[in-house]
Amino acid sequence: QVQLVESGGGLVQPGGSLRLSCAASGNIFSINVMGWYRQAPGKERELVASISSGANTNYADSVKGRFTISRDNAKNTVYLQMNRLKPDDSAVYYCNLQNHHSDATRDNYWGQGTQVTVSS
Repeated sequence: QVQLVESGGGLVQPGGSLRLSCAASGNIFSINVMGWYRQAPGKERELVASISSGANTNYADSVKGRFTISRDNAKNTVYLQMNRLKPDDSAVYYCNLQNHHSDATRDNYWGQGTQVTVSS
C-alpha cells in the first residue's frame, strides 16, 4: 500500500501563486509516475501534470508555461508550483502515484485532495 499526503492548497487572487506538495510513503516502486489531477464541480477529473521517476514530465495544455512539476526522490515527494493562477484553475487537486510493475500493469494511488480557489 501507498499513502499520499497533500498540502499547500488555499485561496489566492488571480495572477497569484501557490505551491502544492505531496509526500508518499509505503511500498513505492523504483519505477513510478507521480502526478497531480484536478476536479472542478460538475467536471471530470483531469490530469494537470505528471513526472516519472526518470524525471520525464507531462502537462495539460491549459497549464503549460504556468505550472511546474518537480519531485524529490529521496523524500518521495512531488511538488506543483502554480503561477499566474486563473479562476478556471479552481478545483480540488489530487496527488496520484502509479507503481509500474514489470509486466506493464500499474497500481494507482490517490491522495485525499486539497482545495485550490482562485478568486478576488
